[in-house]
Amino acid sequence: MSGTTVTHRTAAAAERSGVPRDACVAPSRAARELGLKRSEFDLAVHLGRIRTVPDDGGGGRRVHRAEIDRIRAADGFPEELRASVRAVGTTEGAALMDVTRARFTRLARLGLLVPVRFYVNRYRAVVWLYLAEELRRFAADERNAALLHGRTPEVLRDQLGQGLDLRPRNWRGRHLGFLLRQSADDPWARAAAVASLLDAAEVADIVTDPGERARLRLARPAPLAHGSPGSPAAQLAEEIVTAADQDEIDWLRSDLADAMEAARRQCPAPRPPLHAVPVRPSLEEPREGEQSGRLTGLLGRLRRRDKLTHRRDN
Repeated sequence: MSGTTVTHRTAAAAERSGVPRDACVAPSRAARELGLKRSEFDLAVHLGRIRTVPDDGGGGRRVHRAEIDRIRAADGFPEELRASVRAVGTTEGAALMDVTRARFTRLARLGLLVPVRFYVNRYRAVVWLYLAEELRRFAADERNAALLHGRTPEVLRDQLGQGLDLRPRNWRGRHLGFLLRQSADDPWARAAAVASLLDAAEVADIVTDPGERARLRLARPAPLAHGSPGSPAAQLAEEIVTAADQDEIDWLRSDLADAMEAARRQCPAPRPPLHAVPVRPSLEEPREGEQSGRLTGLLGRLRRRDKLTHRRDN
């Protein structure tokens, strides 16, 4: 059984059992008791190293006392826990793997090194962070020796020359996995997790019912904090969070359609009262709105793809 499955079932069991609120602690308290910085704690939760349960009072997620005891009783605590969530940037990562910064960046752009986190620095450049333990494993694998020290194969050089950069896409895939683990028992939250990576026009094209879109908005995961709303840093982060490549968009659209079918079966969205139903628009109005939405989505994807293609890791 995978660690992800264990996390799903443990969290679900805790929720169904009605764990008393005083048997759990807030994330900040749990981080202190585990000797972690808050950023390290959040990453440990993201990776499934620390299991959380929903707060019955609606205050986010909390950590059960038994979970803290389990972690503290593990061999090598707290050093091994800290080492498992150590995230490094390009310079430190290159040193860990004994390669140049340029080679490290090429490997990451090719999708061979998967970021676990990112932030936007004061120069409005994206800084990608990687798990140190994953970098060490990659460097220790003899199958990767040619990639680390030999000449990059021509086909890969051609891809890099054409602007290939899989860092945003790989991060989105990893982030979606985290969101789905956290929403394992809520079909609308699972659908909202997928929708959070799509442009609003793409979501509207799949979820045509206004009531269902409202339900998705309520279940949408909290946005990542990168600068004040509307700031250049926040806009850049939004571009990274939103799928840009057509094949990725198609895959997410298919996943959203499947998730919506599951949500409708398990817990249909409430229908608005009859008197609240608006007058049906003319045939021309939906067509115009549909064309406008698709054009907006297309232009947004092109802008995001252009910006991400020309942006380089600092």
